[in-house]
Amino acid sequence: MSTLREDAEAILQASIQAVLPEEAVRKALSGASFPGRVRLVAIGKAAPRMAKAAHGLLGEQIEKGVVITKYGHSLKAPFPFPVIEAGHPLPDENSIRGARAALELVSGLGAEDTVLLLLSGGGSALFELPLIPLAELAHITEALLKSGADISEINTIRKRLSGVKAGRFAEIAAPARVYCIILSDVLGNRADLIASGPASPDPSTAGEAFAIIQKYGIALSPAAREALRRDTPRSLPHVQLTITGSVRELCRAGMEATVSLGYEPRLLTDSFSGEAGDAGRALAQYALAYRNTDRPLAFLMGGEPVVQVRGKGLGGRSQELALSAAETLAGLPGAALFAFGSDGTDGPTDAAGGFVDGTTGETLIRMGLSLEEILAENDSYHALLKTGGLLKTGPTGTNVNDLAVLLLRPSR
Repeated sequence: MSTLREDAEAILQASIQAVLPEEAVRKALSGASFPGRVRLVAIGKAAPRMAKAAHGLLGEQIEKGVVITKYGHSLKAPFPFPVIEAGHPLPDENSIRGARAALELVSGLGAEDTVLLLLSGGGSALFELPLIPLAELAHITEALLKSGADISEINTIRKRLSGVKAGRFAEIAAPARVYCIILSDVLGNRADLIASGPASPDPSTAGEAFAIIQKYGIALSPAAREALRRDTPRSLPHVQLTITGSVRELCRAGMEATVSLGYEPRLLTDSFSGEAGDAGRALAQYALAYRNTDRPLAFLMGGEPVVQVRGKGLGGRSQELALSAAETLAGLPGAALFAFGSDGTDGPTDAAGGFVDGTTGETLIRMGLSLEEILAENDSYHALLKTGGLLKTGPTGTNVNDLAVLLLRPSR
């Protein structure tokens, strides 16, 4: 019989394999026609795989292209387009370089031409032409990420501080048609929030933006305040948007993987967006409620948890979610919980997520470590490293949020 850790690894791999973006791009391009010149701009953690799929279908129809992705996420020569790697989760000079390359690519196009825009998660940082100094934008972004703000709040601010987000990139590309294929990493699949909506009309208001700034106590310069007040495009009639791939598909794939291993799956939610620690503790409670189960069970929770960073440790939201469950699972035989980000890079770490079971808490105690202190310091990475609980995949080439799974086996 496989171990719980082996089952967790198998579920993780099968889930990610099912949401790789190639098939999503092929489906979105099925039946599409591009009579004029075609220029490709691919942005995000999944950009190389999306560009690879588009090039495989359209070939030399694509006259020129550029691919903008996170450091370490490039594929080896699957297409003839230059690749620019840039900063994430904070923008850097290469983020600006990528945006300028994309703007140069779409300049001079006519109404009969097409910009094939391929978007995936991570684009908010990777693709940037800030309306304020880059250092200030990075500072504001970091403050929001550490505040516990959700992605809709963070991106409402980021897109209004940018010259290429909130529909502004598509506005610049006019009169060319913009055919935009989006791999969603945002709950509710709001196109204006995915990669901060470079080709999406912007429904946000300056009042909403300032309310978020006030809520989280973010300091702004006069230039940043003026940028938040600027109007954003409300209508982009030359843009066609297609959203494909989401956390719902990740959850579905996870359920199918648990069934293949003999578990009875129960999907609790595919839209969780609260604190990672709360999610881990809540999911672990099902281990107590069903500790006397007579058959293998799997409880699944998908979504985009957040972490309010108070400490100076290293970790990511999936690692913190998993480690937060360790105390509840302590001493329970046949119980394990794991969580992972589908992009393979959870937070600023080289791990996709974390795995804990009934022995994790005891192992930390034997090492003289306090679980409470570790979580207070937001240092889940080093704790899971010590217990052998890190899940590592490397960059996966996709990005459709996170999945957490509790596995239970009969203990008798």
